[in-house]
Amino acid sequence: MVGLLQRSHILVLKLIVVAALLIYAPPAQAGDYHWTATGLADGYIHALVIHPTTPSVLYVGTGTGGVLKTTDGGSTWTPVNTGLTQTEIYALVIHPTTPETLYAGTFRGGVFKSTNGASTWTAVNTGLTKTFVRALAIDPAAPDTLYAGTHDGGVFQSTNGGGNWSLVNTGLTNTNIRALAIDPVTPATLYAGTYGGGVFKSSDGGANWTATGLTTGNVLALVINPTTPDTLYAGTMAGGVFKSTNGGSTWTAVNTALTNQGVWSLAINPAKPDTLYAGNNGSGNNGGAFMSMKGGSSWTAINTGLANRQVWAMAVNPIAPDTLYAGTWGGGVFEITFKPVFLPIIIN
Repeated sequence: MVGLLQRSHILVLKLIVVAALLIYAPPAQAGDYHWTATGLADGYIHALVIHPTTPSVLYVGTGTGGVLKTTDGGSTWTPVNTGLTQTEIYALVIHPTTPETLYAGTFRGGVFKSTNGASTWTAVNTGLTKTFVRALAIDPAAPDTLYAGTHDGGVFQSTNGGGNWSLVNTGLTNTNIRALAIDPVTPATLYAGTYGGGVFKSSDGGANWTATGLTTGNVLALVINPTTPDTLYAGTMAGGVFKSTNGGSTWTAVNTALTNQGVWSLAINPAKPDTLYAGNNGSGNNGGAFMSMKGGSSWTAINTGLANRQVWAMAVNPIAPDTLYAGTWGGGVFEITFKPVFLPIIIN
């Protein structure tokens, strides 16, 4: 009887150990995963944002059709352009705590604001003397503060939700802004990616700017590690991805296996910030989307099912961050989910 109990206890123990030792295994090959076209099968996508608490709601800014919205995770899309007098959209941001509020940056139409989930829009351009807005960024701690990066006029700041704007260019020697990023931990720190002048940094909310260690190149995308914000990445038109681990003081090219180094979009997984994604402006086998699970030290193409390889916008689902969306130039929006694989350890 004692022996039977001992064997039963051992069996239970083995089962517990097996359950405890289920290991998360990343994919052996990124090609094991497959992109799926959403209901938006065409369209020139410049910008893509996701509702922070209801990720079935997404918005895209297009090159010809204004803003489109989905409320079912991408199955169906509806134009939401009432009041939007300029429908060539280059940038979108969504208010982090009042997500019915959005801002759109346009081609020579300035900034438009919606307070009702894009049902209607109003121009908010007082003081915005340059109206080709290529980049927008919103302060996560004080969301009425936002920044607009313009094509030929530098950076403008609003501290009242777009009510009025002020030029904040001191020290900014290149005013052709293509990307903006705000430090999520210290929002007074922000970075500007320029066309031809590398990356600039401000530590005082845009009042003053200094050049970082990346002083050349056409910087089209910037992302910041949300947990270690001194680590950031810059996507460039011809030089691939650059990484800094010291707040921009120095940069290193991180392009191993990145077969196309024209990087137009970047995204980072907030739950696993060493995982990031790069979108190329390419075609055939050289373009598309790439993934790094090692902080950029190596890359793998993730193009199975991606019918259009010109990826101009990327966004990670904030609630289920293993799901990624890609906006393409001429092919609409695609979705991919990196499902974890659990491998049991068998104990004899």
